[in-house]
Amino acid sequence: MSRIGKKSIAVPAGTTVSVAGRVVSAKGAKGTAEYTVPACITVTVQDGKVYVTRSGDGKRERELHGTTRNRVANMLRGVTQGFQKVLELQGVGYRAQVQGREISLSLGGASPYVYAVPAGVEVSVENNTKITVKGVDNQLVGAVAAKIRSYYPPEPYKGKGIRYENEHVRRKAGKTAAG
Repeated sequence: MSRIGKKSIAVPAGTTVSVAGRVVSAKGAKGTAEYTVPACITVTVQDGKVYVTRSGDGKRERELHGTTRNRVANMLRGVTQGFQKVLELQGVGYRAQVQGREISLSLGGASPYVYAVPAGVEVSVENNTKITVKGVDNQLVGAVAAKIRSYYPPEPYKGKGIRYENEHVRRKAGKTAAG
């Protein structure tokens, strides 16, 4: 049996969890979240804990057991604490600004990149170079941060680009004079 899947999940104070068929929903201080559980997995709530069990012992059931348990645990963490990713812009003249539900990135090109932020995610900018992506859904926060980073990933020669906070960019030596 999955060692991760068989661990119970404690429901934090101030959070409610309900199961309706295959849909698990959680409501907490930061918002609400839902997750549709695969057909071979069963989720139950008893005595302030959430239990995830599987119907059989096939390969697919074993694969989904631990995954489902962690998705439900992340959902509970998201509605109580939330998730965030911080991106930094490195480069002369690189800056970002939020305009309503869009973020505009000036990355040295002729025109800025404009990204429409999806619902369920908040984006804020500090000092024109530090972008903070916050939300309840860990997967959505990571996807938005990755999409923003994909406009100009850090390059290894000068280190310019968009990087995650505390990300180490391995630098390469530039051209050397032949002699």
